[in-house]
Amino acid sequence: MLNNLKNTVSRSLTNIKGWKSGRKIVVIDSDDWGSIRIPNKEVRDAFQDAGYNIISNPYCKYDTLANTEDLDKLFSILLKYKDKNGNHPVFTANTVVANPDFAAIRESGFTKYSYKPFTTALKEYYPQEDVFGKWQEGMDNKIFRPQYHGREHLNVPLWLETLRSNNKIFVDAFNMGFWGVPKNLHSKDIYNIQAAYSSVDTENVAFYKRSIQEGLDLFEAIFHFRSKTFIANNYTWSPELNETLNNSGVTAFQSMRYQKIPDNTSKAGVKLSSVHTGKRNALGQVYLVRNCAFEPSQMSKSFDNVGNCIKDIENAFFFKKPAIIASHRLNYIGAIDPGNRDRNLKYLNDLLDQIMNKWPDAEFMSSDQLALLIQDGK
Repeated sequence: MLNNLKNTVSRSLTNIKGWKSGRKIVVIDSDDWGSIRIPNKEVRDAFQDAGYNIISNPYCKYDTLANTEDLDKLFSILLKYKDKNGNHPVFTANTVVANPDFAAIRESGFTKYSYKPFTTALKEYYPQEDVFGKWQEGMDNKIFRPQYHGREHLNVPLWLETLRSNNKIFVDAFNMGFWGVPKNLHSKDIYNIQAAYSSVDTENVAFYKRSIQEGLDLFEAIFHFRSKTFIANNYTWSPELNETLNNSGVTAFQSMRYQKIPDNTSKAGVKLSSVHTGKRNALGQVYLVRNCAFEPSQMSKSFDNVGNCIKDIENAFFFKKPAIIASHRLNYIGAIDPGNRDRNLKYLNDLLDQIMNKWPDAEFMSSDQLALLIQDGK
C-alpha cells in the first residue's frame, strides 16, 4: 500500500506541471541504438571468466548491436497496431552515430581518439546481413525514427586518461573491444565512463562541443535529415552545450524529470535541475520529460512491467500530459540471449494491445513530432 502511494505521488510530481493536451499522445523513446556496448556473447563470457562479474549488469548481460532478426521481430509487433489516424506505434530510436576505432586508438598509445560510424560496426558485426537496410525499412514504414543520442556513448577524455593510467579493468575491456564497465566494478574515483558530457573542465567542454557538431553532421550524412531532438547519455549535460546543439539544429531535449548538470563541488558529480514537458530555455529549446517506464530487462522477473507502465500512462493522461515511455534498446536485443528479446516482445505486444483497448483514441508519435506540436502551440 505504501509503495503504491509513493509511486502515485512520484508519477504525479512528474506530470503536474507543464504543457497540457486533451489528446492521448503516446511516445516511445528508446536509447542506445548504434552503440556497441558488449561485442558478443563470447566476449561477455570471457570477461566474466576473467573474474569480473559483468553479467550482474543487465546492459552488459544483454545489450549489443541489433541484428536483422532483432529488428524484424520488433517491427512485426509495431506493424500489428494502428491508432485512430492510421499511424503505427513508432520507436524514437535515439542513436549513437559512432563507436571507438580501437586499433587506431591503440596505435596512438591512448593519446588520440578515433571513431567509426556505427554503420561500419554493423557491417563488421553482421557481415552476412543488411542490418542498416532493415533500419531504412523501419524508417520507411514510419515505425523507427532515429534521433540524436551522441557521437559515442562514452566520455572520451576520461576514458583515454583512464587507459593511459593503465587501469586494469578498463585496459582488459579495451583489449576485448568495449568500454562500458559497470560502475560497481571499478574505482569510485572514476565517474561514469558512459556519460559522454559529464566534465566541467574547460578543455573537455570544448571537446564535447566539437563532438556534438561532428556527431550531428554525421547523423545527417547517415540519415539524410537533421535530428531535432537530443537525449544526453545518462541524462547528463551542461547548459554550456545548449547553444552548440541549437546551432546544429536541435530544438528539443528528451529528458527525465531532472537534468543532471556536471558539478565538481557535488559528491555525486552532478547537480539536479528540475524540468517539465514544455519548459523552454533561453534559446527556446523545449524539454520532453519521460513519465512512463517500460524496461523489463532491468526489472525482476516478478515485476509487472505492463501493469506498471499502464499506470504510468493513466497518470500522464489524468494530468493531460503525453505519455512518454522510456524503453532502452537492450529490451529488444536477442543477439546475445534470444530469450531476452522474445520475452520482452511478448510484454511489448501486451502493452500495445492494452493501450489500444483502453484508449482507442490514443495517438502514436515520435519525439520530434511531439516537439513540433508543442513548439507550434497546438
